[in-house]
Amino acid sequence: MLEILYATGLRVSELVSLKLSSIIENDLTNLSTQEGLDVSKELKSLNEKYYKKLEATYKHLTPWQVVEIARHPDRPHASDYIKHVFSNFFPLHGDRSFGEDKAILGGLAKLNGNSVMVIGIEKGSTLEERMMHNFGMPNPWGYRKATRLMKLANKFNIPIVTLVDTPGAYPGIEAEERGQGEAIATSIATCLEVEVPLISIIIGEGGSGGALALASGDSTLMLEYSVFSVISPEGCASILWKDNKMAAEAAKNLALTAKDLLKFNIIDKIIKEPLGGAQRDKIKTLESVKLTILNTLQELQALSPKERKKKKHEKILNIGRIF
Repeated sequence: MLEILYATGLRVSELVSLKLSSIIENDLTNLSTQEGLDVSKELKSLNEKYYKKLEATYKHLTPWQVVEIARHPDRPHASDYIKHVFSNFFPLHGDRSFGEDKAILGGLAKLNGNSVMVIGIEKGSTLEERMMHNFGMPNPWGYRKATRLMKLANKFNIPIVTLVDTPGAYPGIEAEERGQGEAIATSIATCLEVEVPLISIIIGEGGSGGALALASGDSTLMLEYSVFSVISPEGCASILWKDNKMAAEAAKNLALTAKDLLKFNIIDKIIKEPLGGAQRDKIKTLESVKLTILNTLQELQALSPKERKKKKHEKILNIGRIF
């Protein structure tokens, strides 16, 4: 049994951890109430041990375990941020050329009373939602919609916030026929050309060019347990070792965690998550993200459009340089 638990990694250990938490907080508390026993000291001690163990576990996560947390289905999605961080969201649809891509949500909103353009890649929560949003894999017309909205925001001097959570752009035949590569490239170019403040946040998975299309802002932020990579660990493992069971080894070599990317100056800030990940305390995560957006926006607005654009170009061009 222990071998099975260890082999399945963090997911099972997290389930066990949640079960222990439930036993401590509910079952033992109810039992003490029913039996008239005073076990408050024991409960306090158990809680302290539980959180110490949880803290120790999350301090030494492997890159592959971080990938699993980034993919956790209960993490806040783009729609959650749009609903709770912003107000008065007014959705805008379509690329004005082909159609509407539900994998990318976008529209005007208010942030502390000020107008912003919000663009987010949505995975969905239920099976029906995931199918509707194509599991967070945008098509070319989704990226063209994002490009249209960024240009619209730039025209009316409205700051832009992008929320990225995608395994990658949709790799289907129709997507390639309709110019997936060109749509992604144009979206990246638009990110670099807009003169209004552009804040990009990786909230879960940041997969390849599909993520980069909306993650080339003035300030690129990552949640603590999110990932950002040129390829998925499974894809990398299948290419290098011809075996996707080597995904954990691939994750280690891809340097895809927020800590790695901050060290290489690919991102600008890490947004701290609650102990155990964003899925364990969504409200706290949403509040933390809102505060970070407000502070970052204030920093960017202190610069002139020319200064912002210059710093943004320098940051992108310096990626990968070692001299």
